[in-house]
Amino acid sequence: MTGGAGFIGSAVVGALLADGHEVRVLDALLPAVHPSGLPSAVPAGAEFRHGDVRDAAAVEAALDGVSAVCHQAAMVGLGTGFDDAPDYAGCNDLGTAVLLAAMARRGVRDLLLAGSMVVYGEGAYRCPAHGPVAPGPRRAADLDAGRFEPPCPVCGEPLLPGLVAEDAPADPRNVYAVTKLAQEQLAAAWARTCAGRVLTLRYHNVYGPGMPRDTPYAGVAALFRSALARGEAPRVFEDGAQRRDFVHVSDVAAANAAALAALPHRPPGSTRAYNVGSGEVRTVGDLARALATALRGPAPRTTGEYRLGDVRHITADSTRLRTELAWRPRVPFATGLAEFATAPAARSA
Repeated sequence: MTGGAGFIGSAVVGALLADGHEVRVLDALLPAVHPSGLPSAVPAGAEFRHGDVRDAAAVEAALDGVSAVCHQAAMVGLGTGFDDAPDYAGCNDLGTAVLLAAMARRGVRDLLLAGSMVVYGEGAYRCPAHGPVAPGPRRAADLDAGRFEPPCPVCGEPLLPGLVAEDAPADPRNVYAVTKLAQEQLAAAWARTCAGRVLTLRYHNVYGPGMPRDTPYAGVAALFRSALARGEAPRVFEDGAQRRDFVHVSDVAAANAAALAALPHRPPGSTRAYNVGSGEVRTVGDLARALATALRGPAPRTTGEYRLGDVRHITADSTRLRTELAWRPRVPFATGLAEFATAPAARSA
């Protein structure tokens, strides 16, 4: 398990240990995520090794005796600007390439890859007049004017957002998204060359206990909660109507366990992707209001600010995961947010 000391990785480790797996964690404990330098989040019962996925010797040693790899290690989030691009490409793509090359040498043929919904760019849209369409890139002039909804590229009329399925074309719209798509493509090339088997779980907006805070790479749920802990109103970008699918980390861990069990039954040389979402469509404003209510804090403030690399609406169709792997999300939005509001956070800076 690469990245097994992180927010999602440690939850997956716990689920796999509960299923009776022996788990070895390889984690670099990067200071931006682990300021203490200690693997404090790694569940008891897992073997821990300190090492970076970009270090071929560390990776090869960690693969000794391993039958499958769950690759969670990645630099996440939209970041702070294009200056982050070398770090994203190094952590996510070079690291994945080093890992896959070591797996090829060691004869490890099963890979469970942590993917992301960001590979889709915008979600699924339909124009009442022109049917399914793909909106073009968001324009700063529109966003500056408060026109946040993407128009139909044919007639310019408003679009109706829907659920995005795994067969939607990839359209990454920021550096992080590009690196996550490259991870999938590297894994597919490895599978074809080495007769490997790959299952990719495209996470939607994951939240839950242990989520990092106080960093530009944290998820929006963590940023809102940190503001409320300081007694500040959560700052909601755009108009707060951005649609997302917020899925609890325990449900993501269960999806990983189900996928790992399915991997040995896949044909050699194959890849398959699964959306991992709760199936509950919510808005960013909904999230901010729910947290403010749970923490009895100030009401959210809608700022009209935006980040050009963000997308307007992206929500999951997780039918494939439910049907093929018999996975079901167990934590409703209201229950999960109430727990998350008061759960300890992992300090990231």
